[in-house]
Order: sequence, then structure tokens, then C-alpha cells
Amino acid sequence: MRVHASLILAAAAAAVSAASRGLFSDAQQSLVAQDELVVPGNSPLKFCAADRSEDLVIIEQVDLTPNPPESGQPLSVTATGTVKQQIEEGAYVLLVVKYGYITLIKTKADLCESMKNVDIACPLEEGRLTLTKTVDLPKEIPPGKYSVHADLYTAEDVHISCLDAEVYFGKKSFAAMLDL
Repeated sequence: MRVHASLILAAAAAAVSAASRGLFSDAQQSLVAQDELVVPGNSPLKFCAADRSEDLVIIEQVDLTPNPPESGQPLSVTATGTVKQQIEEGAYVLLVVKYGYITLIKTKADLCESMKNVDIACPLEEGRLTLTKTVDLPKEIPPGKYSVHADLYTAEDVHISCLDAEVYFGKKSFAAMLDL
């Protein structure tokens, strides 16, 4: 699971603006708000919040190949973004990984140590950042729904970014499609 969490840490993006409330019913407005959270590109990533103006990393696009990832196959990740302020040692990630409703990992991890898994080292300098990484996913990944929540902070507790993802490994059952 450490590989999957590291890939989530590499991600980045811009928001889709919501249409005015007067044009849509409440149900449609809810869908528009959800679209605003989708990270641009071809990945299951979503931002945790619509307002990311204070985030230190502006994630512009993340692409996974294949999407969705497949157990036993190589997974390529390409992510682009902009670092607004240098990120130094001591940065951390609050990470939660679930298999269905079962929490597999709930930890505060060293962000700089985790970024080494994707060939990035601290300090992370201000400016444009592009990441390309391919990892081999083990074929022994049990089929089912995996959820990852990664909330990133500097050593001074300044928000860097926050991402969520849901990935299904194996064949999606009817119950999985209904999120049961």
C-alpha cells in the first residue's frame, strides 16, 4: 500500500467552476460541485475541497496508465503542478487507506521520506514540477474497493494539498457499482 500512497502524494490540478445556482436544481448543483473536485487528467483523484487558494501546491493534471490501475500490471503516473513555496524537511501527510470500510492504514507519515519512492527529494523547490513514474503493481492485490485520503502539511502546519481517490481492483460487482 505504500506504493499506492506515494503515487497519491505525487498528484496536482485546477478547478472547474460551478454554474450559477439559479440554473440548476439542488440535485444538479450537487453534481456540479462534485465535478469541481475532480483532478484534471485521467485518474481517480479528487481534491478534498473546492477552495484550494491557500494550498502550497497547485495540482494541474494527473494521468494514470492504465486507469483504473490493474493488479499485476505496470502503472505509469504523470503529474504536473506548481509549487508556490519551498517545502522542507518535516513536512508530513495524514494518510488513511481503506479496503471497503476497513481501515488498513491511518498514519502521520514523513512526506519527504514518502516522496523518495517517486524519486523526489526535499527540499521541494518553488516552481513548476513534473513527475513521471512507473511502478509494477503486485498481482496479489485483493479485489475490491480501495480508498485513499492524503492531507499534506508543511512542518509549520501550513496546508500543502489534499487528495482523495477510490480505485477498484478486480471485476466490479453489481454491489461495488452501487457502493454497497
